[in-house]
Amino acid sequence: MVNHMKTTIQIPDTLYREMQKLAQREHTTMNAIVEESLRRTLSERQRSTPFQLRKATFQGRGLQPHLAGASWDQILHVSYEERGA
Repeated sequence: MVNHMKTTIQIPDTLYREMQKLAQREHTTMNAIVEESLRRTLSERQRSTPFQLRKATFQGRGLQPHLAGASWDQILHVSYEERGA
């Protein structure tokens, strides 16, 4: 036994017309196109692993206390002070 849920979604007019043309061209229904698209999207999102930033440490003592709350421009200026920039 297959259960189906009937629902209403809003689709922009241009996307709706494109989907109608595709359904006619491929001799299928818009319902089949939506279902296939949802299944593909759900599958792709379930497979992908969440992004994790790699640990990036630098030699030194990290952000200096006097720079806490400083803007990026201030931090950048201090980091290049002794390099002639």
